[in-house]
Amino acid sequence: MQVGVTMRNMGPESTRAMMEDCARAAQDSGAESLWITDHVAIPPDDAEGSGGRYVDPLITLGWLAGITRTIKLGSGVIVLPYRPPLMFARQVAALQELSGGRLLLGVGIGWMDAEFRALGINRSDRGRDSDAVLSFLERCFAADVVEANGQPFLFRPRPAKPPVLVGGRAPHALERAARFGDGWLPMGMSPSDVAAAKQQYLQLTNGYGKPAGTITLMTALPLQDASQSRDLLEAYGAAGVDRIVCGVRYRTYTEYALSMSRLATVLGR
Repeated sequence: MQVGVTMRNMGPESTRAMMEDCARAAQDSGAESLWITDHVAIPPDDAEGSGGRYVDPLITLGWLAGITRTIKLGSGVIVLPYRPPLMFARQVAALQELSGGRLLLGVGIGWMDAEFRALGINRSDRGRDSDAVLSFLERCFAADVVEANGQPFLFRPRPAKPPVLVGGRAPHALERAARFGDGWLPMGMSPSDVAAAKQQYLQLTNGYGKPAGTITLMTALPLQDASQSRDLLEAYGAAGVDRIVCGVRYRTYTEYALSMSRLATVLGR
């Protein structure tokens, strides 16, 4: 099983200096991947913990690609209806190209009413709009010549399509992952719940004539107890999880570095 970690691209922890130090600590720990999140318009009455400060995830991932060398770079998750399909596809291709194929594209349909209002987007259309972005993205990475709004154009650079991991809960996210994605990206599920959901996922991918997708689970690990962490990873692996993304809470680089040291111990580094 692969093990990744989160890093805060929000709040006071999202300074250039701290993010750079944390990214390097994550890479040195032996973590397979580093994950950040997406918000664009936090209202003043819902800013606790971040102060409304969110550094754009696509730009942050591009910057991280330049200061790291081996660790994969994940979005957990990019909100699809917020972004015009063609511009988004171009940004994804650029990230994949310039990172050397290290992008793990976690996507979702969004939930925060205030953000949809700020963007002037109808929240009730978010599922349909997300499917349209995913379908367009698939077409872009399948051929050099793509058509949008009746206009053919060249989609270059066209690197290998990054894995598309669809976030959210069953049944809707599971259906979307089977139809459009290469994997499912749920949060905080127990091993037994994952095992049951995986059977649904396999049925859906079989129905679409697609190979079984991966499961990447975002959750916490008790890093202070290496033995307990390893037991939990083993249980998730037996349930069918392919990657764990360990959520890390911290306020200072020292706290993050300690978590990365503990993670290295769990991973046998």
